[in-house]
Amino acid sequence: MNSVKKSACVVAALVTLTFASSAARAELLIQVDQSTQRMNVTVDGTPTYEWPVSTGRPGYETPRGAFKPNRMDADHHSDEYEQAPMPFAIFFDLKGHAIHGSYDPIGRPAASHGCVRLAPANAAKLFALVKQQKMANTRVEISGDVMVALRNIKNTQTAKNTGRQRQQDNGFYAETDVVVPSGMDRFYRGRPSQEAVYGLY
Repeated sequence: MNSVKKSACVVAALVTLTFASSAARAELLIQVDQSTQRMNVTVDGTPTYEWPVSTGRPGYETPRGAFKPNRMDADHHSDEYEQAPMPFAIFFDLKGHAIHGSYDPIGRPAASHGCVRLAPANAAKLFALVKQQKMANTRVEISGDVMVALRNIKNTQTAKNTGRQRQQDNGFYAETDVVVPSGMDRFYRGRPSQEAVYGLY
């Protein structure tokens, strides 16, 4: 009986340790969609962060697929691109591609040489989260197509330009009554009013 009780205690202890270990190792999922230039961060299935990103330009595309982080460096500088700062870098493949902070505008597609850029504050949060949850428990998934993001920007710009042309055609730029100083009227002929110009933008 004593041996049976001891075996039962051992089994119970192992089960407890297993559950405790599973609870401590939360799964961290980092998903990057190049079509929308967005990153979603999930911890144990719970959405935690959503941020804008900037991914690689044509010819320097950010690789698509599923990856595991292999190296982290909070104060990294690029060896390939003139020591460009890459703060809070999380390297996810063996070709030097990383998720890192950038001081350039974020959300603009086709900006990098293949890395995934984040605002420095967001990169710091992600770096701390990966450090806490461990690289072994982190998965990076990259999908989408940067060309889709570029087309979306082009379509948006075309729509804006069309709207501006319609406003212009509808008389938005028509001159209003302007008080012109004596002798200066020749400089004002044919010019839109400042109110009209400023109102458009």
